[in-house]
Amino acid sequence: MRRARRHRAAEGAAAAVLLLLVGTACGSRLPESDFEHDTRSAAPAPSGGTPIRVGIITSATSPVGGTTFTGPRDGAKAYFDRLNARGGVDGHPVEVRECDDGGSGVGDNTCVHQLIDEDRVVALVATTALEYAGASRVSHARVPDIGGQPIGAAYDTWPHLYGIYGSLAPRNGTPGWDGELYGGTEVYRYFKREKGARTAAVVSYNQAASAAYARLVRRGLQAEGYKVVGEEVDFALPNFRAAAADLKEQGADLVFDAIDTHGNAQLCKAMDEVGAKVIAKVTNVQNWTSTVPEDYKDSPRCRNALWATGSSRNYEDTGNAAVREFRDATENLKTHSQWQLEGWAAARWFTDAARSCAGTGVTRACVDAFMNRSENHTAGGLLLPVSFERLAEPPRTRRTCLSVARWKDGEGWVSQGDMNGNCFDVPQLPYSP
Repeated sequence: MRRARRHRAAEGAAAAVLLLLVGTACGSRLPESDFEHDTRSAAPAPSGGTPIRVGIITSATSPVGGTTFTGPRDGAKAYFDRLNARGGVDGHPVEVRECDDGGSGVGDNTCVHQLIDEDRVVALVATTALEYAGASRVSHARVPDIGGQPIGAAYDTWPHLYGIYGSLAPRNGTPGWDGELYGGTEVYRYFKREKGARTAAVVSYNQAASAAYARLVRRGLQAEGYKVVGEEVDFALPNFRAAAADLKEQGADLVFDAIDTHGNAQLCKAMDEVGAKVIAKVTNVQNWTSTVPEDYKDSPRCRNALWATGSSRNYEDTGNAAVREFRDATENLKTHSQWQLEGWAAARWFTDAARSCAGTGVTRACVDAFMNRSENHTAGGLLLPVSFERLAEPPRTRRTCLSVARWKDGEGWVSQGDMNGNCFDVPQLPYSP
């Protein structure tokens, strides 16, 4: 019997949309001819205790903000530090080469060239790039990219790229299936079944990217039978108080949004001011962090109505041995987040691949072969089962599972059931990346 799997293409769309809202100039792609020499030759296999070199690309200094993208990087580095302290991979330490692409396409191509051609890394791990312009070059070089965050469509477009949530798409150079990606309605089904929600508000800006994502959310809610209340606010001069008052008047049980983090804080403040009480103010994995008390300091009621959904085990679930190991290794970090845990999981995934190559040597080809046959990988229980299937046709329905947590002052993020049990047979809806 096939196990339930979670494919979070729509989650990546949410991250991409919210980041676009800050008006970032993402730069341009360099032509392939700029680095036309052969990048497909294998990096030499480490021998005699020599380091295994991996690369991490992060938009650390992007205009979006210095800490927006650094969680996966920090989690991956923490894993490799602990791995090396315990002897590395069969006596080979893992050497991490970092590259900050600055959040631009030009910078991303520069990082790809540096890591693949100059540093000769065996693999990329936990890529978190605002504009992954170098993705096609990584693919053409046959360098496995393991556990990257699907901020754009790259991980549903190119072979040799293995996003943290898996992919069902053909990955033949075209996003998804003929340019369309698919996402499920399990988040909406969860709140309908578990919390009895029937009316949902969707708050967005009068801005193209925000409006497009809001339409996707509304479609999913409507497919699950919700009454949907649309609340559009001006991007330049948003009147969140009016939106909060209306969603209260309309009796919204849930609030979803297509707005940025600052806007969310202002919306929550307005909801508290007008006395809007909801079952849940629903956010995503990107905002599943320990900074909630600071981010929502002016809205205690709304803050305690925050719920987050994702595809990885709650980083606060220290009763789980794998989570406890992550937390022990990252205890010196000032903050914790779900993206850090997913970066840790990506590094563990690479390590599993590297260990499988003990007999032949840790090469790009060997690591890629392991990733290509990965099925139901969980990084020791940190992820919902992940696999990569190249389906000729998109799925119309799928059994998918969900990790859910809610914020409680004094307790932090509290898991709601086990993620392997929050499973639903739901329709898969198309959207354009």
